[in-house]
Amino acid sequence: MSIYSRFTGTGSYFPPKIMTNDDIAKFLDTSDEWIVTRTGIKQRHVAEDESCSDMAAEAGKKALEMAGLQSNQLDAIIVATLSPDTIMPSTACRVQYKLGAKTCMAFDIAAACSGFLYGVRVADGMIRSGSAKNILVIGAEHLTACVDWRDRSTCILFGDGAGAAVVSADTAPGIKSIFNYADGEYGELLKQDNLGSQYLKKMINEPAVDHMIQMKGNDVFKIAVRAMADAAQEAADAAGFSSDQIDWMIPHQANLRIIDAAAKRLGLDKEKVIINLTNYGNTSAATIPTALDQAVRDGRIQRGHNVVSAAFGGGLTWGSMAFTF
Repeated sequence: MSIYSRFTGTGSYFPPKIMTNDDIAKFLDTSDEWIVTRTGIKQRHVAEDESCSDMAAEAGKKALEMAGLQSNQLDAIIVATLSPDTIMPSTACRVQYKLGAKTCMAFDIAAACSGFLYGVRVADGMIRSGSAKNILVIGAEHLTACVDWRDRSTCILFGDGAGAAVVSADTAPGIKSIFNYADGEYGELLKQDNLGSQYLKKMINEPAVDHMIQMKGNDVFKIAVRAMADAAQEAADAAGFSSDQIDWMIPHQANLRIIDAAAKRLGLDKEKVIINLTNYGNTSAATIPTALDQAVRDGRIQRGHNVVSAAFGGGLTWGSMAFTF
């Protein structure tokens, strides 16, 4: 009998503090109108006392509860993040401890905004091979600690939060196709240099604030529009979903113009696109799982619905997924 994987539980967490565009305009030369026109973002959540692993653990608890599982039933915890608490221990190991999952496998994935899709790809492969039955995949970010608040082109984009999904073995296919790609040639277009051995070797002479998230927005936009649209179509085709069979699209929440282009490529009406960018900003690896959880909990996504997701991020990385919830 063939083994497949499907999402059995979802969860999300956002810190309570909200920073609006007007709040940013108090210390930066910008405005609510300027930000909304270019990004579609009105506000974002900002972690104060919460760490990345704190947010990840809270989202994970909710996903486990929905799935009807105890943490000791997990075979692995995968955390996708570009803003870990520390390089070592991994955020996944910290989450494992906070959930009381004991000795299951735990590791981080660094694929920026595409990280959740990378994590699901790994989980799907492990389950299909028979080496695991239940895997918790989390996308979690504390990005407001990683931005240069002097740079209005980047600091306005990002927010903090975490989303989680339990991927479990099943006799019927839930996750029907998933693709991941990368092209390191364009790595300098979107980067954060203040972590890693290369930075540590020279940090004595260069302050960390000069090495926060940096992005060449126009260049990234041009590549992202094409890559996300192509990837979304690829996943839908591989799953056998025609445009009228797709109930929902959950895109990475980076920019409304990129989202619109990907939806148009699939022939989807805007009403079928799940967007939380306006109130949460770009939470990188957390955008897809948080949007998924919100749509599941408010009743939009129901069992049997067909969903397509696509993401694009630093690396450069991108990917897509099609599944029946």
